[in-house]
Amino acid sequence: MASLYADENFPLPIVELLRSFGHDVLTAREAGQSGLRIPDEEVLTFAISNQRAVLTRNWTDFIRLHRLQPEHTGIIICKEDLDTERQATRINEAISNEGDLRGKLIRVIRPPR
Repeated sequence: MASLYADENFPLPIVELLRSFGHDVLTAREAGQSGLRIPDEEVLTFAISNQRAVLTRNWTDFIRLHRLQPEHTGIIICKEDLDTERQATRINEAISNEGDLRGKLIRVIRPPR
């Protein structure tokens, strides 16, 4: 299972579901990193130093960071989906199919209506 770092804007219900699937998810709050307006570059650095892939909804900045620093431990970017169970399942499937997340940018989008 994957070791993930959920940034401060990532929904806790999805984090909890990912944990129930067996993933090791550390939240920004648990790491003492929430509410501090930490730049995205530092979020990625923190994740790398802790051997975790970043879990975020911040597409624009993390796509840019992936291009600037492709030697990371993984970035999973998700579009907002109000169906938390569906989103957690889609994230689980996406990362389970990848194996090693190093250097990968994984996009998890909502299914079409």
